[in-house]
Amino acid sequence: MSITRVVEWLLLAAGVGCLGAVLFQTLDARLFQSGQTAAFARAASQRPDDAAAAVAEASPAPAFTPAVAPATGALIGMLEIPRLQVSTPVVEGDDAATLNKAVGHLPDTPLPWQPGNSAVAAHRDGLFRPLERIRVGDEIVVKTTDAALRYRVAATSIVAPDDLSVLDRRERDTLTLITCYPFRYVGNAPKRFIVHAERE
Repeated sequence: MSITRVVEWLLLAAGVGCLGAVLFQTLDARLFQSGQTAAFARAASQRPDDAAAAVAEASPAPAFTPAVAPATGALIGMLEIPRLQVSTPVVEGDDAATLNKAVGHLPDTPLPWQPGNSAVAAHRDGLFRPLERIRVGDEIVVKTTDAALRYRVAATSIVAPDDLSVLDRRERDTLTLITCYPFRYVGNAPKRFIVHAERE
């Protein structure tokens, strides 16, 4: 067998291996999201009727405030952007393993139901791909088993990866969405796309 043929087979094997890895990661993420969505639905269905009604009415001041910070990977709630048809679980953590599967809440920021600027992140080539079509005025909803927190997109921006000012507290309670930018960039994207949404 010629050297050329050996190289061709090696490249083919590498390509098949890469494709298999991507498919496995995608399937793993979908199964994780499906499991988290089902867990949220079960928890929400176990609430008393009056509490469920409060959630449906989008209580602006949820009663739920955990005594301790959630563990990495713990379910925080559901993030919905109705116009973009986004509905996905949010879990605690911003490490690579978490962001490969879900939208992650940045642990150094307040939880969505707490005062301040709560931040979540996800990959631009995954769950946050639809953010390239987001507009000022779009509604974003974070649902917990205790409340539905409604936000309105106030602004978007593009910043350097080390620009931490996007996490600063603002005049109003805020939800900040973070993903890489440009959306169609191949490789490690050089910037970050930021969505600032104010709680209503």
